[in-house]
Amino acid sequence: MEKQLQQTTDNDQQSKMSLLRMLPGTDHILELAKEDIFFENIPRSLLLRAVREVIENYRRLVLNGDKSITENRLSDPVILEAVKGYVKNKMSPNLRRVINATGVVIHTNLGRSLLASDAIENLLTIAGTYSNLEFDLSAGKRGSRYSCVEDILCEITGAEAAMVVNNNAGAVFICLETLAKGKEVIVSRGELVEIGGAFRIPDVMAKSGGILKEVGTTNRTHMKDYVNAIGDDTALLLKVHKSNYSVVGFTAEVSLKELAALGAEHHIPVMEDLGSGMFIDFSKYGMIKEPTVQDSVAAGADIVTFSGDKLLGGPQAGIIVGKKDIVSEIRQNPLNRALRIDKLTLAALESTLRLYREPEKAVEAIPTLRMLTLPFHLIEQRAGQLEEMLKSSAGSRLHIEQMNRSSRVGGGSLPLQELPSKCLGIKVRGMSVNVVETFMRENMPPVIGRIEEDFFMMDLRTIEPEEFPIIKTAFDMMLKKE
Repeated sequence: MEKQLQQTTDNDQQSKMSLLRMLPGTDHILELAKEDIFFENIPRSLLLRAVREVIENYRRLVLNGDKSITENRLSDPVILEAVKGYVKNKMSPNLRRVINATGVVIHTNLGRSLLASDAIENLLTIAGTYSNLEFDLSAGKRGSRYSCVEDILCEITGAEAAMVVNNNAGAVFICLETLAKGKEVIVSRGELVEIGGAFRIPDVMAKSGGILKEVGTTNRTHMKDYVNAIGDDTALLLKVHKSNYSVVGFTAEVSLKELAALGAEHHIPVMEDLGSGMFIDFSKYGMIKEPTVQDSVAAGADIVTFSGDKLLGGPQAGIIVGKKDIVSEIRQNPLNRALRIDKLTLAALESTLRLYREPEKAVEAIPTLRMLTLPFHLIEQRAGQLEEMLKSSAGSRLHIEQMNRSSRVGGGSLPLQELPSKCLGIKVRGMSVNVVETFMRENMPPVIGRIEEDFFMMDLRTIEPEEFPIIKTAFDMMLKKE
């Protein structure tokens, strides 16, 4: 038995050595690449790296005893193709377009909100030309980068002043650091939220220098809890909108209007973090009633913070609106420079905000709002169109079912809201659903769906009609490959 094992080991070793001797040298593959037009405009440094890493990868596979490595896989043409694949991958942008077939409208992992065409057009113009970013054209001297959006933010929200930083976490941080550093901030225990990326209100408050003072319980907080907590060191009353979860049942909370009245009585500013702020009352479209930014300003909040790239449908930004003297104080904080937004964000944000002057136009023009309010009958119609398109060339290999499912708002917004939608559930004869999902995810551009009940599911709420041909081509390629 020992002799047999030794013989097997010796044979394996000889086989490995034979395969290793077959591996071509780096210079040899580089010479072959010179004759291939594919590599004509490839930087030599990248090509050299590709050849070395491909050959080294084959060497590792051989040494690890990978049985899939045969003489045929070590031929010049095969290795050259592997080099091409490496180069093609490295030459492609890491940040790339994907097709969102998940049904999650504000998908954090897929880039959140899509910009309106007006915002994209303005962004391209500003990106490729000089602009008056910090130049006052009427006065002929240095100006403020916030001037292009402050007036329209005030116009829409009814606030006295406004400013913008890089995201809402930054907005909350700079407000707390400015208004409450070294002093107490009173907040209901039920509003100490955590959002994606482990962003927690208590942690941000600690970093800002504010001293957290919790009141009430997880499910019930009363006015007397706030009143009893106010002291000489109280700098701020903070209300945090629970945008990504909901407490139901035996609950109680103090309204923003009541809290604002309490703050005014004690000369303590009141701040509300709306998280996913919105300018549109979605209850008009059959959705759950949520407070708008305008509601918060009208209720008397001194400062309101919210995101630009969630229910607003614009670029990533943290927007601060409120009383003029307080916003001015926040703007003068040195942290503002570290958190400020660039010209591209400003360009996209301004164009997005201008659309809100006509709310009905905003719902049609801003993709996020359009998807959220898309009528079911139109989604159903699109599902039928895509199904017919896929069946037209797939023959009997595709099994497609239209299924009623619910889309999600996403982005930590409207957690209880279910959006009736229509999905295509797809099975491919002779292919597992995992293989289908992987192929679609690795397509160029990737098609991101989900696996449910052994189907590859695509939700038509988040798929634009102009993306149908791309999905069809992806399925055609997958079927041909098999």
